[in-house]
Amino acid sequence: MKTPMRAMRQRLIDASAYALVRMIVAVIQVMPLDMGDRFCRVVAALLSGPLPIRKNVIDSAFQQVLPGLSLEDQHRLTFDMWHHLMLMVCEVAWAQRRLHRCNWHQHVRFRGNQTMLQYMLSERPSVYVTGHFGNFEVGGYTMGLMGVRTLAIARRLDNPYLHDWVEDFRSAKGQDMVDKIGCAPIVDQHLQDGGLLSLLADQHAGHKGYWTDFCGVPASCHKALALFSLTSKAPMLSVYTRRLNGKPMQFESGLLGVVDPITDDENAQSVGQMTEWYNSQLEAMIDIAPEQYWWLHRRWRTPPEKVAARLEKKREKRRQMQISSSGRLSASDTATPPSSNAA
Repeated sequence: MKTPMRAMRQRLIDASAYALVRMIVAVIQVMPLDMGDRFCRVVAALLSGPLPIRKNVIDSAFQQVLPGLSLEDQHRLTFDMWHHLMLMVCEVAWAQRRLHRCNWHQHVRFRGNQTMLQYMLSERPSVYVTGHFGNFEVGGYTMGLMGVRTLAIARRLDNPYLHDWVEDFRSAKGQDMVDKIGCAPIVDQHLQDGGLLSLLADQHAGHKGYWTDFCGVPASCHKALALFSLTSKAPMLSVYTRRLNGKPMQFESGLLGVVDPITDDENAQSVGQMTEWYNSQLEAMIDIAPEQYWWLHRRWRTPPEKVAARLEKKREKRRQMQISSSGRLSASDTATPPSSNAA
């Protein structure tokens, strides 16, 4: 239990950190986009070079997911990732001043918007999943800008002043926030009322989560994401917001896929199937722009021995099926008689 003196000291530290962040944001907000981009490149060069933050985590992710990547390519991808993350911070600072209903078309283009709009206007609830990819913060802000109210689950920040400020940004245009601790009843009611739920789907869920291969490496996933969709019969949509051509404040908000529990889609019959489906969707997002994924995010952990054995059996079964399928195709090609020109 904190003593009054320790609590006061912690409040002072939190307030000082908040004041520093707000001063930095104030400077960023008045920067032209090109100057902000150059600033982000300088910071990225430092963080990927002489000041390597979370280097071990990033290198471990590359070794597991991209084992064939050369050291030069690893360094280039690390720089590009930090550049993306720094730009993301700048874009969050710029969004409220530069992204409005009257000029959104200058900054955002949509892919699959007709399908997304169909589900957004439906009386049925829907669940939107994305990951630590692209600028998901601007993605949520843009949905609110379009008049679409969503509920998002997020962990409270340790600094209460920063938490309130970040939450003010996220909810500025209609995105309601709920703390992940004890959120289940609120989320269930929201979906029963036909609401839209927005989730980051690549959070580590611990040993008791549902383990599956993500980018070919074991990762633990929260079962609640699939349960929210299955229990409320809500379609799950995989969505993303990525930066276009590395240019600040230029985005594509897109829809990759939809799975609906009320259909006979094999991906929507169980928690495991739906979890594996949205992980495959996240993999497809990363393939679009690998540098816009949070490789510093500790997504991949060592699973329990029994889980590792089960996953290895699944991989072996998948390999055998691929070999069998390849063999059937080869046999079919061999059995096809050559064409004859004889009369």
